[in-house]
Amino acid sequence: MSSSTWIRDALRSDAARFSGRAWRIVEAQHQSATMKLTDSLAEQALLEQIIEDTKPPIPPDCDGLDFLLMTPFRYSAINPWGSRFRRPNADAGVFYASGQPSTAIAETVFHRLMFFAESPDTPWPQNPAEYTAFAVELSSDRVLDLAALPDDQRSTIMSYRDYGAAQAFSEAARAAGAEIIRYPSVRDPQGGANVAVLSPRAFRLKAPVDRQTWRIHLDRNGARAFCEAPRSTLGFGRDAFDADARMHGFVWDR
Repeated sequence: MSSSTWIRDALRSDAARFSGRAWRIVEAQHQSATMKLTDSLAEQALLEQIIEDTKPPIPPDCDGLDFLLMTPFRYSAINPWGSRFRRPNADAGVFYASGQPSTAIAETVFHRLMFFAESPDTPWPQNPAEYTAFAVELSSDRVLDLAALPDDQRSTIMSYRDYGAAQAFSEAARAAGAEIIRYPSVRDPQGGANVAVLSPRAFRLKAPVDRQTWRIHLDRNGARAFCEAPRSTLGFGRDAFDADARMHGFVWDR
């Protein structure tokens, strides 16, 4: 069965519905950067507006969305880096999130470790970096769940490094009107679930519904993540990723 045929059939099924919460990790957001350049709240507001005027226009279907939800769609066309379900410089963006904060942390940790693996002259950070985990409420009846795909097709789409098949799949999914792709994380050692939001219409609410502050420390041994409230810790030794990473060409011996 071709992917296009499977997509059309899947979107007509009762399983093509999803309603629930998903988590995304971003570097911590602060206004202190503009605060230290200005002498009053009025000046800061003016500077923030000047910066806003230099950014790409807000897509019509993102009107009213909080910037955390809007950003992946606003900057897609000028983003030269591809991702699993988005080609480089694609007009349409993708909002990636995970079913649990721990899965989102695992995804973030993997890509940070990959950066240091590919940049061996870059020293390890001495201090933990601060990240914001935020939750969004999603609701759509135009959902594709890759768990229902035949194994051979799913394994191709979920390749560790080669995103070509996944990008072609997402383009066919968009053409058929899909709004969310659900798929297993290949980075999370616990096998958590991810979502790729293809359309802002899938956001049930226009702003985050929960937030957590995480600090992640990276070194040659792996990563440690800490959350103050609710108190939680996660550890990712290099062996959590090494087997799959080496199988697919990543080596971070440093």
